[in-house]
This record gives sequence, C-alpha cells and structure tokens, in this order.
Amino acid sequence: MGGKLIKLIYTLPAVILISLFIKTENGFAAQKSVQMNYRLKWLFNASVVGDLYADANGFFKTRGLDVTVKEGGPERDAIRELELGYAHFGVASADQVIRALSKGAPVVVIAQLFQINPLQWIHRTEKFNIQQIRDLKGKVIGVTYGGNDETIMRTLLAKEKIADNEVTLFSVRYDYTPFYQDKVDLWPVYRNSQGITIASKLRASGEEIGYVNPAELGVQFVANSIVTSKKMLMDHPEIVKTFIRALLAAWEESLDPANREKSLTLVGKFDKDTPRVHLEEQLAVTRSLVKPSLKIKIGSIDTQAWKQTERIMLDQKLIPERVHVERALKHYIR
Repeated sequence: MGGKLIKLIYTLPAVILISLFIKTENGFAAQKSVQMNYRLKWLFNASVVGDLYADANGFFKTRGLDVTVKEGGPERDAIRELELGYAHFGVASADQVIRALSKGAPVVVIAQLFQINPLQWIHRTEKFNIQQIRDLKGKVIGVTYGGNDETIMRTLLAKEKIADNEVTLFSVRYDYTPFYQDKVDLWPVYRNSQGITIASKLRASGEEIGYVNPAELGVQFVANSIVTSKKMLMDHPEIVKTFIRALLAAWEESLDPANREKSLTLVGKFDKDTPRVHLEEQLAVTRSLVKPSLKIKIGSIDTQAWKQTERIMLDQKLIPERVHVERALKHYIR
C-alpha cells in the first residue's frame, strides 16, 4: 500500500501539489518543497531581462515561491505546457492567446509585458521616410508569410486601402542579405534584438536607418504577456497574485537606470555572443518598449489594444469567430 501511495503522489500534477503552500506574513512558505515552472517565449537575452533578474535576485524565494524560469524558443509553447501541467505560468503573444481561446483553451492573461510591440520594420532613411501608411505604396516590403509581421502589414495596407499591386511583398528568410543589398526597402525585425544588429552594420557603412512602428500608424497588435491557466487562478489566487507582483517588481528594478550595470552583467552571462555595446542598446530599447513613459506601470494590460488584435485576427480569418478576449484579461496592475 505504501508503494502505491508514493507512486500516486509522484504522478500528481505539480499544480495540485501547490496546495501544500501555507500563507505567512511575508508571502508563502512551503511545508514541502514544490517546484513551479515559468516558461518564457524567447531565449535568454535582453528581451527577458526582468525574468532573469527575478530568478537571480531572489524575488520569488523571498516571497515564499519556488519558481524555475525556463528558456523559450521556437519549439516551446507556454500555453500548451499550461494545459499539460508542465508549467504554471508562461509568456505568450496575444495572437497565441487568442488562437488558444478560439480552440477553447482555459488560459488567462495576468500582465502585459510589452506596451509597444517590438516587431517593426527597418529601412534606410536616405531613400524615404514613412510618415503615413500611404507612404508604403510602391515599396518592396519584407514579410514572413504566415507570421505576425504579415498579419500586421496586411492590416496596415487594408487600413489605407492599398491594393496588392501597389506594393511588392518579399518573402523573408533568416538571411538578411537581400536587405543589406538594398533589394528590399523595409525588413521586419524585433526592434530590441536583430534590429540593433542590422542597424549597427548599416551605420558602419555610413547609412542612416529608421523604423516603422505600426502602433504609430494606428495598428496595435499586442506582443508578449504573462499567462496562466484558469485552474491555477481559481485554485491558487494568492499564489498567482504573489507571483505576478514579484515578477513585475523584478522587471521594474531591472529596467531602472540605476541598476543598468547589474542587469547588463546578468544578461551577458546568458547571451555571450552579443557584443556588450549591442547589449547596452538592447536593454535601453527594451526599457522603452516595456515602460514607454513614467506614467505607465510595468505589466499594465491595454484592453483596447487586445480588442484591436482580436479584430485584426477576425478580419483576416485567423480565427472563425470572436473570442471576447477582454474576458480573459485579469488586471492585477492598474
């Protein structure tokens, strides 16, 4: 009987074992060590500085939480891991959340990390400037077919009623050569990562660059946010609240200019291939995307931007019907 009981305990999902936590004055303490997993969307780099900072500086442990921060990547799906019980918290983009809700996944959003989507288009400013959507006419525009950049660009073009034959869409791969050779006018990049690398190479050749930010042209498509499952939220609301407050406090501290060196040193331990000068710029740009003004609290959820993201996906038939995404948004930060 004892062997069967032990086997049963080890097969229970970790999310159930969290019930072993007890409330204390300073947070939560565990009667028995229980591991919680937090799955990121991206690899360990400056884009996830707040997550790394929380782990390295004890923001979870001091609040009685035992959290393992796990690296993301192309083969990782935080929402799927939530459903399977492999993760308790995760990072997902708005389109992933909306697609999951469309399929009936019990996922909720508890914070929005990026107030401005880092997915933008880089271009040479000596050739042209994009002040309005109509300025895209006649341009060769890079898009990743099936990717968010295609969705956003088609939304921009539709907004101004620019016909397909008034632009040339160029299929983007991992090779930036067509852009370096000036065969493509606008190239999609993450503003706080490869955008900085490409800009550095062009500037070294005496070229000036600019970026097209879709939000400035009236199209908001939400990027990375923190998610958990409805079950986690219902069964362990205090743990969810403690987790998100700990995480966002770490993001706030990591992006404080006073902690710049500490954050850069931390990121450099994981991202050894990126030159220090690029890491410095990546951190500065990440700060501007996560906290674009002092008035905005890190983690604030922009409900209207989420609604627009859903409308875009519905208009482009990426989901069959409305999911009412606002119902899945839990505003811990106001």
